[in-house]
Amino acid sequence: MTRQAETLDAESGVQLGERATLVQFSTAFCQPCRATRRTLAEVAAMVEGVGHVEIDAEERLDLVRRLGIVRTPTVLVLDRTGRVVVRAAGQPRRADVIAALGRAV
Repeated sequence: MTRQAETLDAESGVQLGERATLVQFSTAFCQPCRATRRTLAEVAAMVEGVGHVEIDAEERLDLVRRLGIVRTPTVLVLDRTGRVVVRAAGQPRRADVIAALGRAV
């Protein structure tokens, strides 16, 4: 059975980057979320046309439920159309984020 591709669009409130977008689901008391925020922001600054959006999971339960987010941090790498090409839970390494971006651009 194939699952329909997950896509984030204007209704989700996510501002897409020109080439790709790093979307981070976080919560206020999540310690690994802080390090993830720094890593994603650094990578987004290094790669032209890549945006970074952080979403408070507690404030956006509708989106959390729709996307099946079960822990924070969860990172979604979106292509330029908003389609999820990589999904990962936990604190990512910079090299892994860069490799994931390679699949999106």
